[in-house]
This record gives sequence, C-alpha cells and structure tokens, in this order.
Amino acid sequence: MAIDTTPSTSPSTGPSTGPSAGQAAGQAAGSARLSARDRLILFVLCAAQFMVALDFSVLNVALPVLGADLGMSPSALQWAVTAFALPSGGFLLLFGRIGDLYGRRKLFLTGLALFAAASVLATVAWNPASFLAGRAMQGLGAAMIVPAGMSLLTTTFAEGPARDRALGISGTLMSLGFTIGMVAGGVLTDLLGWRSTMGLLALCALVVLPLAPALLPESRTPERPRLDVPGAVTVTGGLLALIYALTTAAEHGFGGADVLTSLVAGLVLLTAFVIVESRADAPLVSLPMLRRRTVAWGNLGGLVTFSMMSTVVFVLTLYLQEVLRLSAFETGLVFGVQGVLSVVAGSYTPKVIARLGARRTLVVSLAGQGVLVAALLGLGDGGWSVWLATAAVSLASMCHLGAIISYGLTVTSGVPDREQGLATGLVTSTQQVGLTVGIPLLGVLATTGDDLLSGVRTVIALDAGIVLVAAVLTGLGLRAGSRRTGPDGGPAVEQATPAKDGV
Repeated sequence: MAIDTTPSTSPSTGPSTGPSAGQAAGQAAGSARLSARDRLILFVLCAAQFMVALDFSVLNVALPVLGADLGMSPSALQWAVTAFALPSGGFLLLFGRIGDLYGRRKLFLTGLALFAAASVLATVAWNPASFLAGRAMQGLGAAMIVPAGMSLLTTTFAEGPARDRALGISGTLMSLGFTIGMVAGGVLTDLLGWRSTMGLLALCALVVLPLAPALLPESRTPERPRLDVPGAVTVTGGLLALIYALTTAAEHGFGGADVLTSLVAGLVLLTAFVIVESRADAPLVSLPMLRRRTVAWGNLGGLVTFSMMSTVVFVLTLYLQEVLRLSAFETGLVFGVQGVLSVVAGSYTPKVIARLGARRTLVVSLAGQGVLVAALLGLGDGGWSVWLATAAVSLASMCHLGAIISYGLTVTSGVPDREQGLATGLVTSTQQVGLTVGIPLLGVLATTGDDLLSGVRTVIALDAGIVLVAAVLTGLGLRAGSRRTGPDGGPAVEQATPAKDGV
C-alpha cells in the first residue's frame, strides 16, 4: 500500500500535520455510522446526481413526438441531445476549479437554481429555439452541479468506509437514474406527452433546492490563487469542439466537414491546454496530478466502462425492438431488471472494496463487464434471446457499477481537499466524455449494414474486447504504480497488508 505524504488542508480543520493525523481522522469517521444530518446531506447530493443522470436518457424515446410538436426536422433532433451535452461536458473542469476557489456549496446551489429554471423553460417551450435554450441551460447547470456535488461529497465524508459507502450510493443512483430515465421517458410520453419528461426534471430540482442551503457546508481551498484564464479557455474550447464532433458524428458520420474541423480544433486546443498548464503559475489542472498513476489509469477504466456500457445499451435497444420486435414498454422492462440489479450491486460494492481495495475492484469489475458483454454474442432471433439479453446486460451492469464506484475512489483517494474539485472534475469529465464517445465510435456500426443482427454482434465483440484489454492495461498500470510511487508521485511505502490497496 502506498502512503500519501502530501499535506492536505481541510476547510474546517486546517492543515494536517502528516499522514498519521489524516489516517486517524479517516479511521474515526469511517468507523462511525452516518448521523441523521449526514444522511440528509447524502440525500441532497445523491438526488442531484440522480436528476442529472435522469436527464441523459429521459428524453430519448420522446424525440420523435417532440420533433412533430415543435416542428423540428429529424436532422435537427440531434440538437436536443447535443445542446445539453456540449455545456455539461465542456464546462466541467472549469466549474470544478471555480468551486475549489470560490465555494463548492455556492456553485452547487447556483447550478441547481439554473437547472430548475432551465427545466421549466424546456417544459413550456413554444418553439425549437426556446426548447434548445432550455436544454443548453440544463447542461450548464449540470456542469456546475456534478463536480461541486461530487467534491462536496468527498470532502464531507472522510476517506475510508464512510466515503466508500457514500460513493456507492451515489454511483448506484447515477446508474439507476440513467436506467429509470429510459423506462420513465416512454411511459410519461405515452401518458402525458413529451413535456412531462422535462417537467419531471423541474420537479426533482425543486425538491432538492429548498433543502440544500441549510444542510450543505461551504467548502473551498484556503488559498485564493487567480483563475487560470488561458487554461480555462483552451480546455473548455477543446472539450466543446470534441463533444460537438462526436455527438454530430453519431447522426451523420465522421465524413462531414464540420465534424472533421471540430475534431482537429478540439485536438489543437487540448494540446495547447497542456502547453499552457505546464507554464502557468496557478494551473487549472495540475499536471503532476495527471501523472499520478491512480488518476491516469483510474480515469482510463472509467472512460472505458462508461463508453462501452452506453454502447451496449444503445445496440440492445435496437436489437430488442427491431430484431425481437419487443414494444418500447417491454424493452423498458428489460432495462428495468438491469436497474434493480444495479441497486443490489451498489449496496454490495463498498463491501467488496473494503475487502479487495478500490484498485483491484476496478480491474475485476472491468473484466467481469467484458466477459458478460461477450456472452451477448450468443444472441439470435429466437424468443429465448430476450432472457439471455436480460441476464447478461443486468449482470454486466452490476460489474459496470462496481467499476464506476471503484474508479471514482481510485482517482480521488489521497488527493488533498484543496484539489478535490479538480479530481472530481476529472472524474465527471470522464463520465461525460464516456457517455458521449461510445455510440459514435461503435454504436453506429450496428446500423451501417443491411443485417442488423450481424451489426449488433460486431459491436458486441468489439465492445467486449475493448473492455477486457482495458482491464489488463489498468491492472498492469496500477500495479506498477503501487510498486514505484505513492499517490503523490513520490516513493511508495509498503505496509504489511498491500493487497487491500494495490492490484
């Protein structure tokens, strides 16, 4: 086990005198049961994360009805998704750092208020412009809520069992929110119309917003360095360009001039960002942090688990409805089973992490996800295939949830409180990019040929292979890192029980 010797500063307690003080505090907090106030804080933070996850999927099945109602052409419907994805992914790192410097609670409340107002606007939208404005404001609010909420969670609950449990519940609700969104979107659209999907999001925000001010503590770094404006401009511009290219390619392919231009611009801006950060006095992103093996390899595992699982859900939705001829409601039931088992996995994952350690749990979870996705290669056009699809995707989702929770812990463990917003910003940026990149890169292969079943099998094979390769690479990278360096990049210090923290 590598011991972090980096002094950390807590917003409430001041500087730590060394690793022994931090460990004692973590053990004391980790061994105590959550108080009633802690449970309420956890409810507020997790409810907000659930709301954002719900927003990713609740509108998908409503798009055709929405387009007919607002007069949006089929080609323009992609902007209902892109208008949210652009700001929600592009501004995450910037807002994560702003929360660190000027107050995470303040940013969280601002994001909630903006998300609530935006959801009301999208609900009552009278034309495409007003609807897309609401979606863009929702994305901007989500970009504030997610990193601020995650960093409030990791600074409120000390590293150890308490944080493991909190992140387990948060990860479960994020996964459940995405799944419930797919089911609820179809039901609400059929019963009440597409506007009810946006109204549901407004209701969630209005439930959480009144509770948050009295419960959440303010949290920020004690130092007040200047915001790295060149870094903010280049990373935000680069992420915006990259996400635009990938979401547009999902509909129109990679051959379009706008897609290619955006890809090149995104890569150039992100390269410039790295150069800017290497020379900045107070960088937006600490390059030494990016060189931490736990951060680099943990985020690789997170990127793969999110992108590949979203791809599986996408192609299975096509397969169940186009090949097996299930209705939208029946398809929702399949993913409903997935959601139930995700909740089960969320309750047990912290126990697994306590036994194996976050790093090893990440590798095992990735391997399990890959093997179970590979089982979907047995899908055919017979009715029995629905049982195989339900079992395999549900069990794969349990492993997926284990990977979500363990990669978040891997990346944020040992990071000082003053950099938690940055670390959680990286975690949530990985989530957003992962949710965006999988379907354009792999999912479209299922629909390019005349035989959908053959296309689905091709995507499944590539998906499983990528996850299994990532499991091997992540395991090797984290093992090498635990032998050579500590979490701060210095020499590793071994303890008598390295198995629980290494891989």
